Amino acid sequence: MKTFTTVVRYDDVSKDLDIYIKEELLKNGFTVDEVSPSIVIVIGGDGTFLHAVHERIEELDKVKFYGIHTGTLGFFTDYRSDQVDEFINDLINKKPFITDYQLLEATVDDNKKYYAVNEIRIENISRTQVIDVFVNETEFETFRGTGMCVSTQLGSTAYNRSLHGSVIQEGLPLIQLSEIAGIHHKAYRSLGASIVMKENTKIEFKSDNFSGAYLCADAYNYPIDNVNKIDVILCEKRVKMLKFKEISYFKRLQSLF
Repeated sequence: MKTFTTVVRYDDVSKDLDIYIKEELLKNGFTVDEVSPSIVIVIGGDGTFLHAVHERIEELDKVKFYGIHTGTLGFFTDYRSDQVDEFINDLINKKPFITDYQLLEATVDDNKKYYAVNEIRIENISRTQVIDVFVNETEFETFRGTGMCVSTQLGSTAYNRSLHGSVIQEGLPLIQLSEIAGIHHKAYRSLGASIVMKENTKIEFKSDNFSGAYLCADAYNYPIDNVNKIDVILCEKRVKMLKFKEISYFKRLQSLF
């Protein structure tokens, strides 16, 4: 585990930390490998972390992520920028434990697949969508509105939280379905609340016309014109994170408010 690369947010603090961390690790027997690193060191925020994971989405079984946050404490990082020496010392001298998290997988019309750490969304800002929702092959509801969001436990504190979805405690392998600006009146209604489901749940979204809508995988957006069906599951792909200390989940959660 001596080869590494870095993914760095574009601000001066992060860039300076990148230079310093590389210098210290190279002095201690580490080697920079941009192609096949065993460790990806993320310097920035949670958004930078998500970007780093998506860059390595096809090789997650070969790489582990380790992060330093250049803002406040993040959900994907254990160290702040003023703890850089502790960060380096732990990586050089301590034996880590590894936590891993399942990714969401969206399959579009039984063909193209997309992956997400936090959430998969179907959104259309130009017109109301009509989406039939199936859970484990059983018809659940017909939704009308801007879109739907499926989130992981990690993603429950991200976009899902802004939709007034539930925050799911760390360690619970669950998925959550939340509405995005649903329309509810006496002619038609959907659940109107987030629903938390077991890890082996398959959610299907069907529509005669997804024209103008986008499938959003974390911060990445893909047009889904001429698509009729999207399946979302928790898949076997996992993102692995190096850990050297235990930080209370509720301490991390406090940083959000």
